[in-house]
Amino acid sequence: MEAFHYKNNQLFAENVPVAKLAKQYGTPLYVYSLNHVLENYRSLDRAFKGLDHLICFSMKANSTLALLAALAKEGSGFDIVSGGELYRLQKAGADLGKVIFVGVGKTVEEIETAIKAGIFMFNIESWPEAERINAIAARLGKKVKVDFRINPNVDAKTHAYISTGKKDNKFGMPIYLADELFQGSRRLSHLQVTGIHLHIGSQITQMGPFVQAARKAVALIRQLRAQGYAVETLNLGGGIGILYHNEKPISVAQFAKALIPILKNERIKLLLEPGRFMVGNAGLLVTEVQYIKESKWKDFVIVDAAMNDLIRPSFYDAYHEIVPVLKRARGKARKVDVVGPICESGDFLAKDRLMPLPAGGELLALKSAGAYGFVMASNYNSRGRAAEILVDKAKVTVARKRETNADLVRGESVPAYLRPKKK
Repeated sequence: MEAFHYKNNQLFAENVPVAKLAKQYGTPLYVYSLNHVLENYRSLDRAFKGLDHLICFSMKANSTLALLAALAKEGSGFDIVSGGELYRLQKAGADLGKVIFVGVGKTVEEIETAIKAGIFMFNIESWPEAERINAIAARLGKKVKVDFRINPNVDAKTHAYISTGKKDNKFGMPIYLADELFQGSRRLSHLQVTGIHLHIGSQITQMGPFVQAARKAVALIRQLRAQGYAVETLNLGGGIGILYHNEKPISVAQFAKALIPILKNERIKLLLEPGRFMVGNAGLLVTEVQYIKESKWKDFVIVDAAMNDLIRPSFYDAYHEIVPVLKRARGKARKVDVVGPICESGDFLAKDRLMPLPAGGELLALKSAGAYGFVMASNYNSRGRAAEILVDKAKVTVARKRETNADLVRGESVPAYLRPKKK
């Protein structure tokens, strides 16, 4: 099922008019297509049917409980980067035996909680982390599965902020240290080292970097096995790009066709951690135009969504296509900035975008907002975060209510001596 489409000049989310959702739940509003997410998961799962594999959704892309629960029901595993994400999975009813804990800064509390919860494995990012996990596992009387995250020094040809596999990135350990790491792990009796993990970046639209990383991984696995180490798993991370503007992303079929021949004879369990690929194009951010401000230098379309709702344009200079919720006859396209109400010059959703001027009160939709959208939202300028709506054909679920002013101050307190005296 198509996630978003026009019917009679109205934008629909699956079978539901987006304007109806905005009228009922207000704006800014995140809208997700459940069936688009599930079909992405199924297509990737089918593509690697010939290999022993586990797909672990990278929930940093979107951690909405309803989506997590739906993916868990589908059989998905999960890639987490914090204790908070583990807690979310517990609330969503996920199988914690399919959870991989990644990230460079795992705390003692997070590691202990994850071991007690019975997660599948940890990705180890540094030697001190290996020692820490071993010590905690020993104290708990457990033996835990881990793999070493290796930095293969592969350029993913993506934005510098989301490149993770080059030698100057903070992630993983240099590939030349692999033998030393496996040898040292023999002294850590509460770790079961199963294999290696490589993740080279996000929003990758070329197959070459994936192939290069996979070949380096296979060569390393063969080297390690020749030295007597049991290597059972290969985690190739995520990173499959999506269409935002004029990219030409690789398809699932191309991805599998290129990787399966490299891996099929290696007797290895393949782990994949897709995030953006699964949810990116399954989400819209709906916003209402507040004002049009024209001048001889620049025209501004001022909307009620802002950088606190979707920070990607400000943070990454990211492009999100902006479309009208209701198509109608329009004037000539002009260059405008689409901006929010936050008191920052960096508060924009589009710069120098060629589009016809909308009218005040008109609804616009920012496409490809399902990944790194709400999860990166904040309360800057004391703005409540948007509601999230999940659409399943004609069924509508409020996955998250809009935050109220009371939500903004929950957990805060003012000591009596600081309160102004009433006159």
